[in-house]
Amino acid sequence: MELLSFGDTGWGDELFFATLMTIAVSIAAMVIGFLFALIFTPLKLSKKKSLNIIGNCYTTIIRGVPELLVIYLLFFGGTGAAMYVASIFGYDGYIEINAFITGALAIGIISGAYSTEVFRGAILSIDKGQFEASKVLGIKKNIQFYKIILPQMLRLSIPNLSNVWQITLKDTSLISVTGLVEIMRQSYIAAGSTRDPLFFYSVAAVLYLMLTFLSMKLINKLEVKYSKGY
Repeated sequence: MELLSFGDTGWGDELFFATLMTIAVSIAAMVIGFLFALIFTPLKLSKKKSLNIIGNCYTTIIRGVPELLVIYLLFFGGTGAAMYVASIFGYDGYIEINAFITGALAIGIISGAYSTEVFRGAILSIDKGQFEASKVLGIKKNIQFYKIILPQMLRLSIPNLSNVWQITLKDTSLISVTGLVEIMRQSYIAAGSTRDPLFFYSVAAVLYLMLTFLSMKLINKLEVKYSKGY
């Protein structure tokens, strides 16, 4: 266990900060995913064919390609796009996009595609009578969504969003390719330095399992809390 001690003799502090980075990226990606879902869910449910096509393209493409490819496209493609735009204004230097921002955005886009489908299913499961009642009462559509539909949508979405959170949490391991030091990257560095890959990759597995277990405990409490009376 000396390898996991804190200080110069062990890797405990490095793995601790790497775990915090994993949590930070996961939360940021989940928030970004919610924002994407709130944008594309209405498009998926829209009666206008053009808007419906846009929503379907987003969820189909993002869920149909490997997560690692999305990260590569955003990280390397984003750098190339930024350098191209900069060259138009006369700057020919190298531009590197922040690894945390790239990782959180890439995983957030992936998370958003799955969250969109979860929200769509939740809205479709709400009794149509509530839509009709709010229309008869003269409630405006934006107020209807935020005061009536959104609270019920979130309540119905919690069980499935727990799966999206687990996917998001595990997908953070893929952003190690960008150089961001999270659990997987730090485990790789420690394994290479000590030549003990089995030990450090096993530690990484335990850390991911602990995060997943604690997350599920919290999500189960939220599910119970918001399901009172149903």
